Amino acid sequence: MRKITLAFVAVLFAAGAFAQDYKNSIGIRFGSGDYDLVSAAFKTFLNNGPGALEFDLGFRTDKSGDRYFGNQLKWTNVSLSGAYQHHFPIPNVEGFKWFVGGGAVLSNTFVSGDYDIDGGFNAGIFPTGGVDYKLKNAPFAFSADVRPTFHIVNGYDYYSGFYFNGGLTARYTF
Repeated sequence: MRKITLAFVAVLFAAGAFAQDYKNSIGIRFGSGDYDLVSAAFKTFLNNGPGALEFDLGFRTDKSGDRYFGNQLKWTNVSLSGAYQHHFPIPNVEGFKWFVGGGAVLSNTFVSGDYDIDGGFNAGIFPTGGVDYKLKNAPFAFSADVRPTFHIVNGYDYYSGFYFNGGLTARYTF
């Protein structure tokens, strides 16, 4: 994941001469976290300033099993996360910004299978940081972010209280 993120950032630097700002965007986020492998993403800038709100409706499903005994465990996670991001322009690179902020995530894990593991409601908070880039001649924006998440409520036995989450997002701007 680190190599993918670095490659993505390098592409953004190389394309920096073709960018401009935007107000709203909607798209898809691919995350590395346990609660949001794929998310619908919406971002809006507040009062045409450097502050923005980002909301993601995420989904992830997985299964595991014991090949010797044939036991199966299937789980599905649905999440809603929201974050405030404060953007800072990168000098001499139009439309390319870095951001920091923080947010919260609410999720529910549904578990089925042969193991005695309960699903349930989860809640966490996270700091966030990353980069955002808007193409100049096309209505698209791209971002890369990290969200190390600290769980406050662990409704599912799998969560340890902390996990790393990074993501890549592609959005249509309007």
